[in-house]
Amino acid sequence: MNAPSTPSNRSLFQRLVRRPLVSILERAALAAFLLMPTLSASSPNDLPSLGDSASRIVSPQMEQQIGEIFLKQLHAALPLSKDVLIQYYVEQHMSTLAQYSSLQSALNTVVVVDNPNINAFAAPGGIIGINLGLLIYAQDSDEYSSVMAHEMAHLSQRHFARGIEARQTSAIPNLVGLLAAVLVGAAGGSDAGLAALTTFQAAGQSKQLRFSRDREQEADRIGLNTLARANRDPEAMSRMFERMQRAYRFTRRPPEFLLTHPLSETRISDAKNQARQYADQVRLATNLENQRDAFDYQLIRARAREHYVTKPGAEIETYRDKLEDDPSDLSIQYALALSLSKNKEHDEAIKLVENLYRQNPRSVLYTGALAEVLINAERHGEAQRLLKATLQLYPANFPLEMLLAQSKIATEDFMDAELLLERQAKRRPKDVNVWYELAETSGLAGNVTGVHLARAEYFYLNGAFHRAIQHLEYAQRLVDDKNFQLEAKLTQKIQDLRTEIRRANS
Repeated sequence: MNAPSTPSNRSLFQRLVRRPLVSILERAALAAFLLMPTLSASSPNDLPSLGDSASRIVSPQMEQQIGEIFLKQLHAALPLSKDVLIQYYVEQHMSTLAQYSSLQSALNTVVVVDNPNINAFAAPGGIIGINLGLLIYAQDSDEYSSVMAHEMAHLSQRHFARGIEARQTSAIPNLVGLLAAVLVGAAGGSDAGLAALTTFQAAGQSKQLRFSRDREQEADRIGLNTLARANRDPEAMSRMFERMQRAYRFTRRPPEFLLTHPLSETRISDAKNQARQYADQVRLATNLENQRDAFDYQLIRARAREHYVTKPGAEIETYRDKLEDDPSDLSIQYALALSLSKNKEHDEAIKLVENLYRQNPRSVLYTGALAEVLINAERHGEAQRLLKATLQLYPANFPLEMLLAQSKIATEDFMDAELLLERQAKRRPKDVNVWYELAETSGLAGNVTGVHLARAEYFYLNGAFHRAIQHLEYAQRLVDDKNFQLEAKLTQKIQDLRTEIRRANS
C-alpha cells in the first residue's frame, strides 16, 4: 500500500527519525504509519469490536508489514539470547500451546531477549518475545504458560489493530506509543525508552486507559481458556500476578512487564474468578507431555539463571547443599553440572549430565545438554558422535546442528561447520544469530563470497539496508562471470533493497 503523500506526514517522519533519543522506537512505529491510509477523525469507542472495522484501518497483511519493520528494529536494538537449547524449548513450547489457543495462523517469529528482567510481549505480525528473566521468575511451567497464553490472546484478538482503531483521533503519537511500549519493555526499561513510554502514557485520556485495562483483562480471559484446553493449571495466572504484585509493591520502578501490562486488584480478582469456573470441570490427570514439559522447564530455568552467574564457585556450594536434601533431584543435578562446567570442573559435570541423558536418550534437550558439557571439556570426538547419532533421529534439528557446528569450528573443520550453518540459515531465514555465525564461519573456511552474502542477510535483518547492499555489491564483484543465476539473484536483491530505501525516504 502506498504511503500517504501529505507533506506534513513526510516532514514529521523525517524530523523524528533523525532524533537520537528514541529514534529506534519511533522509526518502527512511524514507518508503519506511513504504510497506512489517512485515518479519519471519528471518535474512538471504549472497546472496539473485533472484525471489519479494525481491518479497514489495519489489515492482517498490514500488520504483517508492521511486524517485519518492528522485528528489524528489535534486532538492531536488543541483545538476543544465543542459547540454542533455550531458544528451541521456547519455540517448541509456544508451538504446542498455540494448538489450544485462538490463533488463526501460525506464529511468525519467537524472540528470546538476553535480559534478566521480567518481560514478555506480543507485536503485530505474529511476533512473541520473552526476556530470559521471565524464565527465571516463573516458578513452574504452568505459570510460564499463563504468560504465553496471555500474549497469544493479544495476537488472536488483534489488539494492536483495535488499539489503532480506538485512537484514530491521535493516530501518529499513539501508534508510536503502542510499539514503543512493546520495545521499551523488551529493552529492559532504559532511561530513553522509559521517557518515551511515560510520554505516551501521559498523553492517554481516560477512555484510552480504560481500553488498555479492558484489553489486558480480555487477554487474561482468553489466555485462561487456552490454559484449560491445554490441561494446564488455570490458577497459575493469578498466582503469578499475586506474587509479582507482592514482589514489586514498594519498588519505585516496576518491572517492564508491569509497565506494558498494567496490573490491578480487579484484574487479579477476575483471573481468580475465571479459574474457579474450571474447578467444577473434571480435569484429566496430568498427561505425560505436560509432565515432561514441567521437568524440561526446570532445566531451562537453570540455564537461564546460570547465564547470569558471575561466580560459579558460590553456586556450586548452593546446589550441593540442595542435593543433600534431595539427592535424586535431576534438575538440581543439572544446575550443579552447569556451574561445574563453567568453573572448568568438567569430569563431574559430565557425569551428572550423563545421568540426566540416560533418563531419555532420545530427548533433544538432554542430548544437547550432554553435548554441550562435552564440548566445554574439549571432548569433541564424543560430542560429535553423540550429536550425529541423535541427528539420525531428528535430521537438521536446530540446536543439535548448531552445537555440532560449534564443535566442528573448535576442531577447525570449518567447511563442515559452514555446511551445517548454511542449512540452518535456509531453515531459519530470520534468525540473526545463525546468519552471524555463518558469516564468521565462512570467513574461517576461506569463502569470502559466503562471508559477504551472510553479512548482507544479517544487516538486512537488522534494518541496515545500506550496509546490506554494500556486502551484496562486494559479493557481486567476486562472482564468477559464468554464474549467471547467482549474478541475477544478487542484482535483484540489490534492486529490492534500494526500492525499500526509496519508499522509506519518500
